[in-house]
Amino acid sequence: MASAAEQLAANMNFGAFAKAKDLHKRLLFTLGALIVYRLGTYIPIPGIDIAAFSQAFSGQSQGILGMFNMFSGGAVERMAIFALNIMPYISASIIVQLMGSVYGPWEKLRKEGGEAGRKQLNQYTRYLTLLLALVQSFSIAAGMQAASPSLALNPGPMFLITTVVTLTGGTMFLMWLGEQITARGIGNGISLIIFAGIVAVLPRTITNLLALSKEGQITAFILFFVVVVVIATIIFIVFMERAQRRLLVQYPKRQVGNRMTGGESSFMPLKVNTAGVIPPIFASSLLLMPTTAAAFLGQNPDSVPSWLSWLPGLTAQLHQGQPLFVFLYASLIIFFCFLYTSLVFNPEETAENLRKYGGFLPGIRPGKRTAEYIDYVLTRITVIGAAYITLVCLLPEFLVMGLGNASFYFGGTSILIVVTVTMDTVAQIQSHLLAHQYDGLIKKSKLRGGRGK
Repeated sequence: MASAAEQLAANMNFGAFAKAKDLHKRLLFTLGALIVYRLGTYIPIPGIDIAAFSQAFSGQSQGILGMFNMFSGGAVERMAIFALNIMPYISASIIVQLMGSVYGPWEKLRKEGGEAGRKQLNQYTRYLTLLLALVQSFSIAAGMQAASPSLALNPGPMFLITTVVTLTGGTMFLMWLGEQITARGIGNGISLIIFAGIVAVLPRTITNLLALSKEGQITAFILFFVVVVVIATIIFIVFMERAQRRLLVQYPKRQVGNRMTGGESSFMPLKVNTAGVIPPIFASSLLLMPTTAAAFLGQNPDSVPSWLSWLPGLTAQLHQGQPLFVFLYASLIIFFCFLYTSLVFNPEETAENLRKYGGFLPGIRPGKRTAEYIDYVLTRITVIGAAYITLVCLLPEFLVMGLGNASFYFGGTSILIVVTVTMDTVAQIQSHLLAHQYDGLIKKSKLRGGRGK
């Protein structure tokens, strides 16, 4: 089976792609959905002073807000209807997954509920997304209205209601759009939306970098060094994303009648980066939550309540090159690497499945010992995976510390998301092509069998 799959994959060409009509529909649907998303990032919310907001944002464009602006494709600096992007959904997913590990009823739904349990947890995630979007949009609206001078053209309750409804509606629409891409398109919809935002900002980032070199703010050597670092990072990401730790699995021989069957061996692949691109997205989403309102309230300290007086100071520290930002970002990435790996890979369940099908790891007893060994190996490679993701995501911080210039923002997190999402999407396209070729072979065999009869 494996050799047949490899042969089919090797024979894939443009002709096979041209015949895959269902794949064409999926690609067109994905492209259309992403175009709709990009159009929404240019539609500003009603009732704000665009020029005043752009000036206010320019002073807050570094650090976590700069990263969030890149994730949203520039929607934040334009305060578009999609300014919140899908970050409330990601935050809600974090909370639901954490609760699914510690809260009994939700843990039962996750482990024993099957498809119905998964749908129920997804519904809880949607409700929580709505709640978080309402809170964050109200914080943004209140912050813009309380800023000095006010960023609202007509401050008052109507402005607050309009802004909250518009931003919350934008987030809920993007959540629905992402789910539609996943179901009817190609790739993971949520990841592709973030991917589209980053790619859209990339040309401007490159232009700004070249302009800095032309103006003499950075030398030609530094520009060349940055390009080399980016290329080396892409190669490193591709290598690490394909890296695996293979565990040898043996199947015992069995006598069936007068014949001996079984005795084959295979491999259980454990990815070095099991968590994928989720940890940096989760980490940036959590870092954004306490600074959503503080970035704007900090412009007018008199408007900040006494119990929130620490927020502006925290926002000032969450900038590129700041030790607190680096420490918190690295800590959250490492935490979510281990958390998400534990959620998506269950050693005990894997060991039990091996035992049911008669497989075993050489030298390891089936059952509990096998689960402990798989967990031991998985923990070790997760350490390597977490170190790799942290290093890549903190790359811009190291560049800022070394170069002393934070006038551009495009770093490891963005490269990691772009490369990983591209690889996953290409893999899904190849799997669709493979399935299409298998369907063609099955149809041909049925036709030949019908003629033989």
